[in-house]
Amino acid sequence: MKLNAGIITEKLQETKKFYIEVLDFGVSFENEFYLLLHTPNQSSEISFLQPNHPSQKYIFQSEFSGKGVYFTIEVENIDEVYNDLKSKGVQIEVEIRDEPWGDRHFAIKDPNGIGIDIVTYTKPKE
Repeated sequence: MKLNAGIITEKLQETKKFYIEVLDFGVSFENEFYLLLHTPNQSSEISFLQPNHPSQKYIFQSEFSGKGVYFTIEVENIDEVYNDLKSKGVQIEVEIRDEPWGDRHFAIKDPNGIGIDIVTYTKPKE
């Protein structure tokens, strides 16, 4: 089984630019109302869909309201990713920090208001 999460948004082009330029995602597929992106290593995908498109059934019509969703992106080199995003001028919403349960992470937001937690997992402190 494979999961592909999707967000319904008017901001397809802004979203595409953000995920490609900021997070180095690639385009798996796109047309005038649908965008499917993949992570740099192509292990995961996420889709974005234009709201109220006539080709879609009613459950895929309403636009995301901008609250209540977050993504986690796991990386091996958290400090390198953090420094790279800072150098690109990306606004950091949660500064990089170590958590007692073992995460070293920071957070940014995409153009849709989705929080993106970028994390390297480590063993919890004893």
